[in-house]
Amino acid sequence: MQAFRTEENYRSASRLSEAELRAAIASREILQSTALAFDTHRQLRFELGGVRGIMPFAQCADGAETGSVRDIAVLTRVGRPTCFIIEGMETGPDGRPFYRLSRAQAQRMCKAEYLDQLVSGDILPCTVTHIEPFGAFCDVGCGISALLPIDCMSVSRISSPADRVRVGQQILCAIKSRDPQGRFVLTIRELLGTWAENAAAFSIGETVVGIVRSVEEYGTFIEIAPNLAGLAESCPDLRPGQAVSVYIKSILPEKMKIKLVIVNHSLGQPLRFDLRYFITEGHIDHWLYSTPESRKRIETEFDCPACNPA
Repeated sequence: MQAFRTEENYRSASRLSEAELRAAIASREILQSTALAFDTHRQLRFELGGVRGIMPFAQCADGAETGSVRDIAVLTRVGRPTCFIIEGMETGPDGRPFYRLSRAQAQRMCKAEYLDQLVSGDILPCTVTHIEPFGAFCDVGCGISALLPIDCMSVSRISSPADRVRVGQQILCAIKSRDPQGRFVLTIRELLGTWAENAAAFSIGETVVGIVRSVEEYGTFIEIAPNLAGLAESCPDLRPGQAVSVYIKSILPEKMKIKLVIVNHSLGQPLRFDLRYFITEGHIDHWLYSTPESRKRIETEFDCPACNPA
């Protein structure tokens, strides 16, 4: 059975023998190779074992043949590993053989046999491809893109998606919903633990590293884990994203609050917490961040008709 992965994680066609490439054609195995050029005929060019590989524009992405894919989305593949199936070998006008490649067909296979089988709450591996102020776009398979909105990256507030993820990072996400075009909207915060799960890693009296997330008149919110922030004294000289060290004064599960005291106002180095997953596979129907004692409820309901349209 074909295993569907994010782009850049398939077997390299450039390293295969002629016999192995023939077997891949017969089995319709998804392979990858680095695109060497986007030429004046609007096609991507590759080299597979000393033989040219040609991918016409209409085969460069699902939707390219209908005009919904722009040239820029294709020419930016140059110099990057790109997945495809080999549709066959042909002979060009110059008498030289070449492999005819299709990324669009690989994407259609990925959608039909993998992505279309998933529902809201399912967990899947993704790769961050680029970042915008409103969120990060992720490859969910064969270069198919899905949006991870900034407000779905953690319960604690961040000012930029770059505070949480970086381009090229492989992450786990849950499917939050589908947009009107059927594309996935992703979320990660439910995988990063509840308030109690995160707070259990800390003790009163510890001094730990934190990241300033916002500075208000009544206090400074400081993140001490990707899904956990506490409140320290107001410090107008601090700015969001700044690393500080903080003393943990109290942990209050009934109020979901952690009181902090800033020890060092500037550690002089950039900091991004590594993602720590408390759920790594399977499916989530319902997720409750709040503690049983708290009157405030922060939760996500995945299993709903709006999230899983027929």
